Amino acid sequence: MFPLKDDNPSHTTPVVTIAFIVVNVLVFLYQFSLEVGGREGARAAESFIREFGLVPCRLTGACHGSPDLPSPVLTIFTSMFMHGGWFHVGGNMLYLGIFGNNIEDTLGHVRYLLFYLASGVAAALAQVAMGPTSDVPMVGASGAVSGVLGAYLLLFPHAHVTTLIILGFFFRVVKIPALVVLGFWIVLQVLNGLGSFGARGGVAFFAHIGGFLAGVGLLFVLRPRAGARAP
Repeated sequence: MFPLKDDNPSHTTPVVTIAFIVVNVLVFLYQFSLEVGGREGARAAESFIREFGLVPCRLTGACHGSPDLPSPVLTIFTSMFMHGGWFHVGGNMLYLGIFGNNIEDTLGHVRYLLFYLASGVAAALAQVAMGPTSDVPMVGASGAVSGVLGAYLLLFPHAHVTTLIILGFFFRVVKIPALVVLGFWIVLQVLNGLGSFGARGGVAFFAHIGGFLAGVGLLFVLRPRAGARAP
């Protein structure tokens, strides 16, 4: 299932969501510009990912990098704005664009900014906890976006999402409740996560799960009280 849009309008301009999308796309385009430089470009792109991606063993102290590298704590945040390919960045920005505006509308711009970054941190720590000695860099906004999905599922389970369903050569565009779309998504992450124990590299499924759960929890902490005005 590929969500295309929802029928849940927001009442404010999602400036933070738009800013996140723009920054993610610009960073990826910079990464891509490095890769087109032949072998030297490929090495430069790999170095960029190793420098600013989150390497779990550096964060836990199980391995040590060059003293010239950024603090591993800083890379928790820089890694949120990096991606491994066109499909990776496109998928994350699609989900963020569809669901992020309503969470920003609910929380307000400042709370939403904190919510997004905190979800990303929780997601990164969840994945690191599952592989503390891994030396494979983690990149992507998936964990933070997963927090957005968790909050959306809790707030708007009955909102309808226009979704593209592909089964072999059969495809159809239908409207499906968010409960089904996002419920299916998180179940898929859990199943894939259970199947990825011991795997080196690949998709960080536990970051998705950790971000999703963090988004649900953070919603209770950051959501304005009834009658209060969000910033």
